[in-house]
Amino acid sequence: MLTEITGGVCAPQGFTANGVHCGIRKNRTKRDLSLIVSSVRCSAAAVYTQNLVKGAPLLVTREHLADGYARAIVCNSGNANTCNADGVEIARGMAQTVAEHTGIDASDVVVASTGVIGQPLSLDPIRSGMSDLVAGLGDHSDYAAEGIMTTDTAKKEIAFRFTVGGKECRIGGIAKGSGMIHPNMATMLVFLTTDAAISPAMLSQALREDVKTSFNMVSVDGDTSTNDMVTVLASGLAGNEEITGPGEAYDAFCRALSAVTVYLCRRIAADGEGATRLITCRLCGAADDITARVLAKSVICSSLVKAAMFGADANWGRVLCALGYSGVALDVTRIDVAFSSKEGRIEVCRDGAGIAFSEEDAKRILTPDEVVIEVDCKAGAGSAEAWGCDLTYEYVKINGDYRT
Repeated sequence: MLTEITGGVCAPQGFTANGVHCGIRKNRTKRDLSLIVSSVRCSAAAVYTQNLVKGAPLLVTREHLADGYARAIVCNSGNANTCNADGVEIARGMAQTVAEHTGIDASDVVVASTGVIGQPLSLDPIRSGMSDLVAGLGDHSDYAAEGIMTTDTAKKEIAFRFTVGGKECRIGGIAKGSGMIHPNMATMLVFLTTDAAISPAMLSQALREDVKTSFNMVSVDGDTSTNDMVTVLASGLAGNEEITGPGEAYDAFCRALSAVTVYLCRRIAADGEGATRLITCRLCGAADDITARVLAKSVICSSLVKAAMFGADANWGRVLCALGYSGVALDVTRIDVAFSSKEGRIEVCRDGAGIAFSEEDAKRILTPDEVVIEVDCKAGAGSAEAWGCDLTYEYVKINGDYRT
């Protein structure tokens, strides 16, 4: 049984966190450096962006996680440390700075950065801020969540309690993500912690399988980021028998992991740059789950669908259009489409053709801050959910002057 609890990444046993303003950002009211630390060495796993342009922190983190273990995560916002000649040197310097202040081996530090690409990043503010960052470590998941934000308008954190082998375990996470969100595993920055005992191999397997139905089903703007990744640390302090293979315990862990990741996915999509509403595409009746995922994501990625949702316009033809260019085989003469929200539900398309409906009712249903696009392909048992947001004037404004 899953129970939502407070504490974010600090909810699991053994983890502390903090976030401070160190001077990377000019705005002194914004935290720009975060740290998560475990009291013990953890099983660790990560997935990384598939963009060929990768931030230096990802290259260093991949080296550090090669053995499947880590103890800390350090992340700065305000500068991506990408496409910099000395980027790897700076990323390694961030890990070394953590090591000097905590005694943790630098090779056990996950390094992350987010912000503007192609801007030099100095180690000086990070070095000067590390003392306060480490001194303030405690139950401050919210500070860490704030320190990794860029254009985000809200902090994103969650935690759950669950049971494995009769032992109470906890899992928590924080995330940043608002723009440049179109995962091809991964995008965004997501840091997860758990006190469940699980081997590095099974932790990696669980994460790689989970992202197929969580973070890889989110899109804000179709741009796959250069820097972003999802990382999970497992301290094992809950005391359950270590999960080393498939079975009931592994399944329980995967369910808990999914609860955290899906929550964060929805929060990221809802907080898309300039967004006014969260769009969920709930698709069923596909030939199989893989096909369903492709179709659902095609819908929420469509700029025309996103613009229609901004205008609360029940332009269901754009949904069919997006399904039709998804690249998978599809009998369009069998597709049903409906829109739903807290205001109700309205069918707009049956068997690939329009049906009469009230435009006034449709407008009312499409106005709330969360709208569901329901699609039934009537071709099999495959199903999927994908999450996105509407496309607004504000998105263009934010990205028109993001750097300057």
